Amino acid sequence: MEGETEAINTIRVLCAEMVLRANSGHPGAPIGLAPLAHTLFTSFLRHSPENPDWLDRDRFVLSNGHACTLHYVLLHLCGYDVTLGDLKAFRTCGSKTPGHPECTHTPGVEVTTGPLGQGIGAAVGLAIAQKHTQAVFNTEEITLFRGRTFVVVGDGCLMEGVASEAASLAGHLGLSNLVVIYDSNAITIDGGTSLAFTEDVPMRFRAYGFTVLFCENGDEDIQRIKETLDEAAGEKEKPTLIVLKTTIGYGSALQGTEKVHGSPLSADDIRQMKQKFNLREEAFHVPETVRRLYRETQERGRKLEEEWNGLFREYQEKEKEKGAELQRRLAKTPLGKIEEEKFLEKHTEPMPTRKAGGLVLEELLKTAPELFLGSADLSLSTNVKTKEISVFQKKNYSGRFVHFGVREHAMFAAANGIAAHGLFTPLVSTFLVFLPYGLGALRLAALSNHHVLYVMTHDSIGLGEDGPTHQPVETIASLRALPNVTVHRPADLKETIGAYRNAVEGAGPHVLCLSRQNTPLLNGTSQEKTLFGGYRVVCSASPVAILLGTGTEVALCVEASNTLRREGIAVDVVSMPSTTLFEQQTPEYRKTVLLPHIPVISVEALSTFGWSRYSHAQIGLRTFGVSGNAGAVGERLGITEERICACVRALHGTEAHLLPVLEG
Repeated sequence: MEGETEAINTIRVLCAEMVLRANSGHPGAPIGLAPLAHTLFTSFLRHSPENPDWLDRDRFVLSNGHACTLHYVLLHLCGYDVTLGDLKAFRTCGSKTPGHPECTHTPGVEVTTGPLGQGIGAAVGLAIAQKHTQAVFNTEEITLFRGRTFVVVGDGCLMEGVASEAASLAGHLGLSNLVVIYDSNAITIDGGTSLAFTEDVPMRFRAYGFTVLFCENGDEDIQRIKETLDEAAGEKEKPTLIVLKTTIGYGSALQGTEKVHGSPLSADDIRQMKQKFNLREEAFHVPETVRRLYRETQERGRKLEEEWNGLFREYQEKEKEKGAELQRRLAKTPLGKIEEEKFLEKHTEPMPTRKAGGLVLEELLKTAPELFLGSADLSLSTNVKTKEISVFQKKNYSGRFVHFGVREHAMFAAANGIAAHGLFTPLVSTFLVFLPYGLGALRLAALSNHHVLYVMTHDSIGLGEDGPTHQPVETIASLRALPNVTVHRPADLKETIGAYRNAVEGAGPHVLCLSRQNTPLLNGTSQEKTLFGGYRVVCSASPVAILLGTGTEVALCVEASNTLRREGIAVDVVSMPSTTLFEQQTPEYRKTVLLPHIPVISVEALSTFGWSRYSHAQIGLRTFGVSGNAGAVGERLGITEERICACVRALHGTEAHLLPVLEG
């Protein structure tokens, strides 16, 4: 293609100028990767810059997100809604070009990256979603979907454990639509990779089940870059790793050193680069020949989408049911609700909320084919695998349950990619205590507003015998502190229905914390009231105290309330399945639940951290749990009816003006 060298060098200089103008950023990797990015975006990537959400586009993920100036420059040149002014505003508040890629900020950015390794995990999720879409919707007559996923990773990404988990899973699943491009520039922040990273990466990926290709001169050998991308596109059985040897900061006086990794190049250095590359000295200049070349890319994308739209219209005529289902998902039509009364008639016995969750999920799956499930080797314990759902595997990409194996971090990262694809709501599951293994990915889900459901069971010291290593005493408190995450801890089957309803119909990440131990079906709980986050389960005309419980402790609070009533002490009970939802209610509503000037005692078999916002006294844990029978553990740690009653008696008669004002 005529003018390629000029285009590549223009990209290099623009990246360097963006970092210099911001006086902050990472110029080295973008400069080194310019030939690859130019070739990929102009000759291989199926994308439509005028419609970044085109459904059958190829997906591009920059896992080494610190190299984002490269992505922003390519988006600008290709004609996405990223202007030259946006490039000049790099790393400024409110710009479309933040310091690391954010999918909520920049058209054309598929997933938020920056924390190394997260991008390859999300890319595996995107590739899974693409494979499933192709298996379910393509027919013998019409190939409606053919998208691939390209992800660029650096040395740092491949050092992260999540990358190993994700690559291992991709190889096992035979994701032939996944192309991983390894920017092997042998430099990290501290110096050469020889300081800490000397493994044989190609051999490692062959062991995972990848096809491995090489480009020894990624700085200049455009022909070989094209050949490797062509070979990767033709692979039908395995994911592909392209080992791309580049020079970090190519063209800089400091090229090949750690000094170009995370600091701006000097104005003098950029000036000599321009002279070397035969470019004008004017800052942020894009030659018309480069503009013309990229207009061809924009036009190609427009034609690809137009052709696909015609194919989709034909598809809708010939495959009416599947076409209607695609339209329903694109419109995000709400799912059908569970009829609580009929459902409860069949399930009246005490049960763990994890079992209740399984029953609810089984009902939802009948009408919600967009739910895409997975578990980290605990599906039988977390009750998220039903008989009707087949397993997603090499020979059955139409399955919608993924056995992620013991790979929690990759599972959470892949869920971000599955959600980002646009046609699915991923639901992933493990024990709550193992959630921190994947917390980095969950945090990015929150930042990106990805609609991901996390079903986390064995939610308190009530799991018993497995002991403190498996009792997640601090985990829910940390989740409640995360912005944009809705945390649910339902008390019984009715609240579990409500929690699932809110999670499935809502937006952003939802964490459902479910119990191992039984809990009864309580009078006063309801699916509808659960949506308010907190409500009164036991009410009296003149209560002397309010017991505030969550999850299995609500039943304990009800028992204590009944005991105290027999003593002539009127005590109300509030269930708060979601502090997140409760905070979204009006102050007036919250005051009808937590009555002003009435002592409130919170009860949760977990850390008491955070409950002072809603209660004057807290019954919970300030230590780790212990191993033993669930009842004995509760007795040992003071989560008992007797202790609750004693606390109420101690507060009984406290004058209202002596009570601190609650924030909640």
